[in-house]
Amino acid sequence: MLIGNKVRKLRELRNYTQEHMAKELNMTTTGYGKIERDESEVTVQKLEKIATILGIKVEDIINFNESLVFNVMHNQTGIMNGYVVHNESFENERKLFEQIIAQLKEENVYLKNIISKFQEK
Repeated sequence: MLIGNKVRKLRELRNYTQEHMAKELNMTTTGYGKIERDESEVTVQKLEKIATILGIKVEDIINFNESLVFNVMHNQTGIMNGYVVHNESFENERKLFEQIIAQLKEENVYLKNIISKFQEK
């Protein structure tokens, strides 16, 4: 897997857009897209900035193996085949989504009650 494809997969795992990455790197979205498509050379400095934005090390990008992420179960220690899993940000996002879902469910119940009151009249 080429570096650009690895960067794309890691960006997608973080749920970051190309626009977000381009803005953080102070470049155009088109220019950033070329990195992911391996249409432009990636300097070590640029790769270091990408790693920082993604919250990982440059080595993690270089050694990224998609099958380890998607096909290997991690244990209680958060280690997958020797790779440390950084789940804290994902856990925070999960909690946020759960709160949003709970709020939307409450709003649905409230709106259904209003609709039923109008239907009764």
